[in-house]
Amino acid sequence: MDKLEGMRAFVRVVEAGSFTKAAETLDVSKTTVTQLVQQLEASLRIKLLNRTTRKVNVTTAGAAYYERVIRLLAELDDIEDNILTESSAPRGLLRVDVPSPFANILLVPALPEFHARFPDIQLEIGASDRKVDLIGDNVDCVVRGGEIEDSSLVARRIADLQLGVYAAPSYLDQAGTPAHPDDLRRPGHRIVQYRWRNGLPYVMEKSGERVKVSGRYFLAIDDGNAYLTAGLAGLGALWLPKYMANAHVASGALVPLFTDWHIEPMPLHVAYPPNRYVRRQLRVFIDWIVELMARHDLQRR
Repeated sequence: MDKLEGMRAFVRVVEAGSFTKAAETLDVSKTTVTQLVQQLEASLRIKLLNRTTRKVNVTTAGAAYYERVIRLLAELDDIEDNILTESSAPRGLLRVDVPSPFANILLVPALPEFHARFPDIQLEIGASDRKVDLIGDNVDCVVRGGEIEDSSLVARRIADLQLGVYAAPSYLDQAGTPAHPDDLRRPGHRIVQYRWRNGLPYVMEKSGERVKVSGRYFLAIDDGNAYLTAGLAGLGALWLPKYMANAHVASGALVPLFTDWHIEPMPLHVAYPPNRYVRRQLRVFIDWIVELMARHDLQRR
């Protein structure tokens, strides 16, 4: 057997939690993955995995072996990467998942420059606000606003997104212009609820006054582009990163509210799985994203 292939298959089964998912991410059959792991166990003369009809668990010996193997594979990748660095540009497939507004407004318009700089990197981008299983979905990294709740991921804070409160003129004509953030809680006013916050209130400050603002809502939605569209349609006030609102404010489609109040910036992170070698194409992509944030004056302050 090819022991390296067996090691890679074993590592992927551990990380994916099943032979089926491991096979999908490796783009081989489940039978191939099963045979590779069985041959590896036979050569080592130890049981690495306990298999049931529903799940795969790592044995004590398998867990210890996994920790050693991931370091070995990372070192091998590093050796190959250093050799390739001297002779070629970064290359290969990179799978990334980013919020849909970030993709539409910032990332995709700038990709011609990225492609010109790194023509041998092939990108597969998921544009969504859904929770992504990086291992199970075989995603190399995600870009997400807010705190990274999964403490098992490696997260790099790449920007601070300045936030504001906005409403469409049609909404203000119907509900009136609120003078104080607390007005949004009163009858006659409403907000558009962004579901990823799970109803958590926004904290706003002014001259020592600190208020937590939420409000009644007609619509809760979990996609950034649809959330923005709901605000433009007059369905309620909404909290937006300024990069999403600027063009609509300039056109008169949105009106800024409470401009003398401060809202804590939203952190923006790149996150990727731990115990994975950060391949060269991922390193240059992250560095380029940081450059992009600086160009739009969104870098971490």
